[in-house]
Amino acid sequence: MATTQTGTLTGAALTGAARAEALAGLAAWREVEGRDAIRRSFVFPDFNAAFGFMTRVALLAETMNHHPEWSNVYNRVEVTLTTHDAGGVTALDVRMAGFMDGIAG
Repeated sequence: MATTQTGTLTGAALTGAARAEALAGLAAWREVEGRDAIRRSFVFPDFNAAFGFMTRVALLAETMNHHPEWSNVYNRVEVTLTTHDAGGVTALDVRMAGFMDGIAG
């Protein structure tokens, strides 16, 4: 995919002001040290709620053809987002992170 300095294309790694603006809207997400990725930990009341969250995200991930790196232990889901093809965080990751924030409650 083509890249731009601002990362305005869906598959372009976000840089500069566009990156700062996109990540400012994801207050609970943190940049991963040593790689161009973002991470968040979600905690749910129980395993059923955590698994339900993962199922809803999986359905979106399939439609986007964009899949998170994640793990689940009981009521906790750890998520890392990056776009491997673009070599960093893109609009796809921002969209998925926003969706996760919205359904996590």
